[in-house]
Amino acid sequence: MMEVENSATLPPPDGPIPPPLAFRDEEGELNPEFLAAAADAIEASDAERLRELVEDFHESELGDLLEALAPEHRPRLIELLGSAFDFTALTEVDEAVREEILEELETSTVAEGVRDLDSDDAVTILESLPDEEKAEVLEQLPAMERVALQRSLDYPEDSAGRRMQTEFIAVPPFWTVGQTIDFMRETADLPETFYEIFVIDPAGHLLGAVALDRLLRSKRPITIQEIMDDEPDRVEATEHQEEVARLFERFNLVSAAVVDEANRLVGVILVDDIVDVLEEEADADIKQLGGVKPDEELSDTILYTQRSRFPWLFANMCTAFLAAGVIRAFEDSIQSMVALAILMPIVASMGGNAGTQTMTVAVRALATRDLGRSNAWRIILREAAVGLLNGIVFAVIMGGMAALWFQSPEIGLVIGLALITVLTFAALGGIFVPLTLNRMGVDPAVSSGPFVTTITDIVGFFSFLGIATLWFNL
Repeated sequence: MMEVENSATLPPPDGPIPPPLAFRDEEGELNPEFLAAAADAIEASDAERLRELVEDFHESELGDLLEALAPEHRPRLIELLGSAFDFTALTEVDEAVREEILEELETSTVAEGVRDLDSDDAVTILESLPDEEKAEVLEQLPAMERVALQRSLDYPEDSAGRRMQTEFIAVPPFWTVGQTIDFMRETADLPETFYEIFVIDPAGHLLGAVALDRLLRSKRPITIQEIMDDEPDRVEATEHQEEVARLFERFNLVSAAVVDEANRLVGVILVDDIVDVLEEEADADIKQLGGVKPDEELSDTILYTQRSRFPWLFANMCTAFLAAGVIRAFEDSIQSMVALAILMPIVASMGGNAGTQTMTVAVRALATRDLGRSNAWRIILREAAVGLLNGIVFAVIMGGMAALWFQSPEIGLVIGLALITVLTFAALGGIFVPLTLNRMGVDPAVSSGPFVTTITDIVGFFSFLGIATLWFNL
């Protein structure tokens, strides 16, 4: 007994086994030691060590690893892992990274990789390829897969047809519940995830759908037609993905049938696809509000990023000359009172921030259809009241501070009146500009910023310097 206990306490012959390297540290950041170990394994062409490191990785973690590696290591990792590499990970990386990786891989490798993917993930990878390489990859796929993928690729970009999965379960209405359940038990190549069974006629037209929970609660002899919903949730294949996402959000859907113009069932969209759409659309709106192209990524090159940001910076520079013209018109007043020059940036900054706040809320409300003709004037009056109230509060605060700072109650009164004016007009500009652009058919997320900035600067400088000139010349 003692010998067994002693032998159990001895370390193994090669010493203690080190704990596996964690991919992320306690704060959720990528672990530099793990990245270094992965890079070393790639440089040494140690496929076994690399497989050990990523053995239990989810596709999103594998995508994060690809983005963190040096560009020359990314395709090499895929080659070393071979069949152990899940090509779904390529849908989790920036588009620029995905395109760089695909450029380095052989078409046969890409074809083998997309063969086992869900159709929506395969489409995401294929649409990143040049047309010639895309055709080569499709040619290497089985005929049925090739036709299904080509049909999805033929739909417009950002449409439901591009997002859908072509794998679904469809049965005729005269089947019984028992037949349907037996069919699903005996069929090997069912979709990996599904929430409902679709009902179609011999021509493939969508007749209805049966939720899985209802199917499993029904008796075996009952026909599918008796329990199906004959008005299932459906979207057109050509419908924009943002409209589809809004439908899912409004009615709390988990899946919806995708039909063509003849109401033939061509695919299904699941809620996990919609989560990606919502994230993409929100990301695009945020970037556009800042004058950044929606497709800009952290992995983009310096020159590409510089060129994409240049146009709106140039527009801002041009509109800034208008504000500079207002300042020059009051040049004499500024020269006679240094306090005006000191306080001008405060007025401009307050107005700009207030305008941006209102603009952000308005653009988001327009994007989600929460702001429209039915409630536009109510929201306009609300924002004007908020601007006026903030103007009064900050007029008291800033007016008192300016009066004490410059030992002049008149300066405090002037800047107080200017803040009331600029914050009110900033709120109005922040909502009128997006509404006007939206009515003109222009995306307010793209174009609102420069216009709102110009309005707040001009109103701010004109009101502050104009009130000061009138007051001190009385």
